[in-house]
Amino acid sequence: MTRSGTTLVRVRYAETDQMQVVYHANYFVWFEVGRTDLLRELGWSYREMEAAGFWLPVIEAHCAYHRPARYDDEIEIRTAGRLESAARIAFDYQAVRRADGVVTASGQTVHATVAPDGRPCRLPERVRDLFR
Repeated sequence: MTRSGTTLVRVRYAETDQMQVVYHANYFVWFEVGRTDLLRELGWSYREMEAAGFWLPVIEAHCAYHRPARYDDEIEIRTAGRLESAARIAFDYQAVRRADGVVTASGQTVHATVAPDGRPCRLPERVRDLFR
């Protein structure tokens, strides 16, 4: 099952480059905001997950840039998550300019589950249930 959510961000001046276009690395920051908001909306925040002894490091990341986003644009970060395996979860993202519905970028991150000692482990049943 895929679970999804939307987070709204407004492009800040500091997030743009000299050409007044959003600097490419900021999309990964926005993807993280979308991912953490989605998990929180589903009932288990990153803070709670880490307190329970589970971490989700990024093991793959990709972003395709389609159209420029500029200062003061409102951007919807549309995030969808799905289980890849008992120990991996993937998130797909679309950054959509709210004014005209144009997709400015799209991407994906894949996360492995690790325990506090850094060793791989299974996703908690609670998280697996959210995406089944």
